[in-house]
Amino acid sequence: MTGSSRETGRPLRRLGRLLFGKNELRRPADRIEAALIVSLAAAFLIAAILVICFAGHLYHAQHTAAVRLRPTVAVLTQPGPVGVGTATTAAAGARWRLPSGTERTGALTTVTAPAIYYAPAGTSVQIWLNRSGEPVAPPPSPDDLILTALCAGFTATASAAAVLMLCYYLCRMALDRHRLARWESAWAAVGPQWTSHR
Repeated sequence: MTGSSRETGRPLRRLGRLLFGKNELRRPADRIEAALIVSLAAAFLIAAILVICFAGHLYHAQHTAAVRLRPTVAVLTQPGPVGVGTATTAAAGARWRLPSGTERTGALTTVTAPAIYYAPAGTSVQIWLNRSGEPVAPPPSPDDLILTALCAGFTATASAAAVLMLCYYLCRMALDRHRLARWESAWAAVGPQWTSHR
């Protein structure tokens, strides 16, 4: 057996001895704590796998939604906004053609077409259309899709780790109280015998 194999096997052997080993000094609370650690570690691994699946599904869903959008060019029929003031969005009239060739007119907002800011009438701006031919917000870039999925996965993993650590902390507090109570009861039974021999 190589050195690396021995090092890999040592933690498993220690864990096996902790859980199933015969040791008169090991209390039931110690075995419960060891089983708790193993259970929480397994739960974290399962949660990590689920988070990876969730992040992949999120990326795929966003990518699919972005692929369904169709780019086109709109021509402003009105000057674009020069400032939004207290409003969150502003709009300007425009016309554009659908993939079928039909011309449509409507309003472009600073959300669906950020390039309309300070644009004079007649300016061509790129917009994105949904299946109904209505302008929608530009799709995120591939880098943004990856970053969103990574952030969501990291947040979910950190949340799962925090919840599991809290569970361990609460269980450890309960086990420590149980150990202390057992120790006090044992000392109450043995202590007077020791002090009487002095």
